[in-house]
Amino acid sequence: MDIHIVSSIDSSEFTHLTRTLSKSTVVGLDAEWKPVRSQRSTFPTVTLLQLACQIGDDSAGWDESVVFLLDLSSLPLPSIWEWIKDVLVSPDILKLGFKFKQDLIYLSSTFRAQGGNPGFDKVEPYMDITNIYKFLQHKQGKKISKDTKSLSAICEEILGLHLSKELQCSDWSHRPLTEEQIRYAATDAHCLLGIFKIFQAKVIKEGPLCNHVNEQHQSNVSLGLKGILEMPGCENKLVGRKFCNALDIIQATASSEECERIARGVEVIRKTKPMDESLWKIVRKYGEKLFLRESDRNPKTSRRKGKRRSSVVVCEEKQLENYGDWQGPPPWDISLGGDGCPKFLCDVMVEGLAKHLRCVGVDAAVPHSRKPEPRELIDQAYKEKRVLLTRDAKLLRHQYLIKNQIYRVNNLLKNEQLLEVIEVFQLKINEDQLMSRCTKCNGRFIQKPLTVEEAIEAAKGFQKIPNCLFDKNLEFWQCMDCNQLYWEGTQYHNAVQKFINVCKLKE
Repeated sequence: MDIHIVSSIDSSEFTHLTRTLSKSTVVGLDAEWKPVRSQRSTFPTVTLLQLACQIGDDSAGWDESVVFLLDLSSLPLPSIWEWIKDVLVSPDILKLGFKFKQDLIYLSSTFRAQGGNPGFDKVEPYMDITNIYKFLQHKQGKKISKDTKSLSAICEEILGLHLSKELQCSDWSHRPLTEEQIRYAATDAHCLLGIFKIFQAKVIKEGPLCNHVNEQHQSNVSLGLKGILEMPGCENKLVGRKFCNALDIIQATASSEECERIARGVEVIRKTKPMDESLWKIVRKYGEKLFLRESDRNPKTSRRKGKRRSSVVVCEEKQLENYGDWQGPPPWDISLGGDGCPKFLCDVMVEGLAKHLRCVGVDAAVPHSRKPEPRELIDQAYKEKRVLLTRDAKLLRHQYLIKNQIYRVNNLLKNEQLLEVIEVFQLKINEDQLMSRCTKCNGRFIQKPLTVEEAIEAAKGFQKIPNCLFDKNLEFWQCMDCNQLYWEGTQYHNAVQKFINVCKLKE
């Protein structure tokens, strides 16, 4: 990804952003903020606004995308309020988002707190990735679930991309941002473009969207300048040719704020690239408007009356803070009847850690069900003689826990979590163990590699092997549990080197 951080309106990055937007017709939007954990009824402050801009067109033979991260903690908010609003309501830019209404509420609150205008009222044209996902599911004949899937689950299913959400609740107010935070924030917005491209290709493949797209627009003067500019599909060339002089007249005679806003609107539309016909058809049929109501501007306060916490409760909480520390020995210990092989159960909050543990050869399972109850997690860990790894402090409150059955992971990043678990449980990792387990299901590989012919036979109707691999004399391995095929290609060697560095095996 081409990522640019914008922290000043006088910077070349801001100039690059405005120029890119003038050529973009599709933009992915996302926002980040530091979570509010206090009891006060207030909205979080948005400190980062991501814009993933799509430039070019597949049909024209070229395609490019750029991601801009607007550092709202450094930018003067009152001076960019109108500019952001123009982007959100520009009829020539399709905005993509994932449940962006919440982001819009927090964004509006952030600007109001800095003395800006009352807030952002709407985003149009807009498309939500959740609706796009349901459309694709329907076209594939799949049953649409009532439960809303997370963005990471949608990305993995549609793009085959694992979008880790472990940094979502990190401190986004701290500066400078880490490289991991920058990459995470950019990917969160950039993946929206990838999902939309698949949706767009599907819609275009199905044929014409409507029979009366190229409607003849009235040129009646009674519409007024504002009415003509707000007509759908209005060509920029027409606006530039017919109303260039009108802009000068308005700017010279404007005495009201509304006239000035209209004048700026002419300038914005005149400098924005119009949508091509195919995209405009999609927007016309599937696009929507995202509105904020008056009730959305105020945080919803809880009706529960606050209760005074007793000294007993405070004492219990202090005990829970220490309860996350490991108190061994582990259930796989030979002295407890175990087999001596480390085994872990990673809940959904440390799902990425499970894959990292598998990559270094450690048995790391995940819950049997998608949304397990705490008792289910603890029972699974007990029956399989595993240590439950989690970041959920609430799990530590259950009275039926065994002291050596659960460990609360302190670190937030996967690499640091892996090192923490290795150190706490004194795991012995060597180079021969790397990539010895299936990262998909945690299964073990077959004892000897498959030949090319055996791999082709095993992959029939199950997995596609790229033809370019057949001439490279590679070794193929298969999981004994899920039958997934692996080969020792570039990705394998890069992964081995990564974990050699992370685990410091060469030192």
